[in-house]
Amino acid sequence: MRSALLTHVAILGGVKGRLRSATAGAASAAVWALQEPLDQRLLGCDYSDVAVLGKGVTRGQRWREAGFAVHALNGALFGLAFHEARSRLPIGKRKLALSMALAEHLALYPLCYVIDRYHPARGEPGVPPLLKNPRAFAQATWRHALFGAALGRLA
Repeated sequence: MRSALLTHVAILGGVKGRLRSATAGAASAAVWALQEPLDQRLLGCDYSDVAVLGKGVTRGQRWREAGFAVHALNGALFGLAFHEARSRLPIGKRKLALSMALAEHLALYPLCYVIDRYHPARGEPGVPPLLKNPRAFAQATWRHALFGAALGRLA
């Protein structure tokens, strides 16, 4: 009986840990999205992840809400991946979250080729050419660093 109780407690603890990490990921993605207007002004580049996601999902007036929701979902999924990595790697949570976020940025940025070529809203506000745009790369680097720092703090 005691063994079953300990197993149940461990499972609940794992669920709570995953929920916390997913929530932290979604909140960190929200921080990223909410600060986009600031880095757009500072770097003089119109690039918006919320626009890329939202205008890729819908061409209607609600693209901003759709983009924010997809971005938050992506953050939650990243938070779950972070949770699993954290349970397996002997690295501090803040360093791990920042490293994972920047690694994702470097691994996925080349996919901007697909956005530049095939995105239905390419060239519209928020979706400028990205792959060969150093300002967009700087924005993406800053955003991933901010996301990683927030995730490491909140998780």
